[in-house]
Amino acid sequence: MKRRLFIIALLSTFLSTLSCIPCCGQKHQRGKASYYSKRATGARSASGQRIHHDSLTCAHRYYPFGTMLKVTNLRNDKSVIVEVIDRGPFGRGRIIDLSWAAAKEIDMISQGVATVKVERLDNPVPFKPEDNKLPKIDFEMAEFEPDHYFEKKEKAREKAEAKIEAKEKAKAKVEAKEKAKAKVEAKEKAPHHRHTP
Repeated sequence: MKRRLFIIALLSTFLSTLSCIPCCGQKHQRGKASYYSKRATGARSASGQRIHHDSLTCAHRYYPFGTMLKVTNLRNDKSVIVEVIDRGPFGRGRIIDLSWAAAKEIDMISQGVATVKVERLDNPVPFKPEDNKLPKIDFEMAEFEPDHYFEKKEKAREKAEAKIEAKEKAKAKVEAKEKAKAKVEAKEKAPHHRHTP
């Protein structure tokens, strides 16, 4: 009899520790969900953010802060995507605490507690591309000044063209002087021949 009680106690201890193992490796969970009342608005969460009843947030015991979770009400198949910002629930049998707005999205306000499926989302925005390349930004257009913008751009372009033209003229003058100097030097070096008639 004592041996049987010992085995039962050992098994119950083992099973209770299994339920406390972090679920971060699991793809989804099923269990009971509850929600914060509107009176929790303004309270600080475990992550440091303030809880607001209109935000789509939740409390979970194990998922890291900022993790996006899809919560589906199994009674009506309505789902909502929420962000983990708090720790809990610590009530027996509960796996997630939703904000009031998230609970309203899946129609569990009247129930109070609902059976849900919780799935971790790796890419919560399905149309967002996977690569993190940033788009090219035209900073001139980003710093758009409507007052005489195009006139200023045209004057700046004309000024730049005038500078380029002046440089080309100066370069042509220098080359012409060098050619003239080379001609004069070539004439001076050439032997003088006297023509006798």
